[in-house]
Amino acid sequence: MARIRSKAFLISTGILLLFAVGSVVAGGITSANPTLPKVAVVGSAAAVIADNPALDAVPAESVAAAEALVRDGSVEAAIVPATSADSPLDISVIALESAPSGVMGALSVSPSVELLQPPSQNGFLRYLVAIGFGLVFFISAMTFGTTIAQSVVEEKQTRVVEILMSAVPVRALLAGKILGNSIMAFAQIALIGVLVSTAMAVTGQRVLLTDLGPSVVWFAVFFAFGFVLLAALYAATASMVSRQEDVGSVTSPVMMLVMLPYFLVIFFNDNPTVLTIMSYVPFSAPVGMPMRIFLGTAEWWEPLLALVILIVTTLVVIALGSRIYSNSLLRMGGRVSLKEALRG
Repeated sequence: MARIRSKAFLISTGILLLFAVGSVVAGGITSANPTLPKVAVVGSAAAVIADNPALDAVPAESVAAAEALVRDGSVEAAIVPATSADSPLDISVIALESAPSGVMGALSVSPSVELLQPPSQNGFLRYLVAIGFGLVFFISAMTFGTTIAQSVVEEKQTRVVEILMSAVPVRALLAGKILGNSIMAFAQIALIGVLVSTAMAVTGQRVLLTDLGPSVVWFAVFFAFGFVLLAALYAATASMVSRQEDVGSVTSPVMMLVMLPYFLVIFFNDNPTVLTIMSYVPFSAPVGMPMRIFLGTAEWWEPLLALVILIVTTLVVIALGSRIYSNSLLRMGGRVSLKEALRG
């Protein structure tokens, strides 16, 4: 069983590390090979940037035509004649969601900037972060949760649990099983966090590291308690059967709780309502709340409140799981119903 745990740890860690390093390297390559910012120019503004080699100019007939190019994504920004006398270059920049840093840096003096929409987080970056949080949670929880379930059934099937129970209290046996796998899962998360942070620093992505750092820390905190909750459910449900063939069916509800946050954060990472609900539901809070912290939509007190809810729920689940585990271990043969497991 120790060999199985080691293999599961190495495989899942390898997959997650490859994904993490690949994402960081891809981001570093992209930032190291930037394309020239494409801008729409109107009227006299074309003369101001005519000799600027850092901009790719696209002529536009009018300000309205230039704004249309900005809105449909054909250009990054539009450079038009200034509407106010205090503009240093006699031009203004029109952008969609945020001030275009590439365009601003290419101009010798920063002109006034007009935003067509309120600023928001970069969509592609938001999607990558959502995949990262969701995938790490999904693989780690599924790998170590399945390991717990299989070990419980194996001990019950081979009657090793009878020997263990004669020497160790049942609650201590369950606590040791949950604690051991939780430490391995958390070590995996910590290793990935350190590796990603180091890779970002080495590849010069320090701004992204600063933005992502707080959410990664909160992800680790929420995962530590969230996995204990899931581990208790895996152990309790697995103790209700005596054959390895039945593990999948009896633990399927718990597996759904692991899979659901992953799919929700992938498909609804731009939906503030869904993310808010996820951040307060205990089994999805380890994904939903860090995502909201990264997007800057969570108030300072919300992670604390969500963590309290998660801890209280985890304690309740451990109490119920311990009762189910204790009442089910010595029942050999067929499957134990939930009512029987709770009643004892």
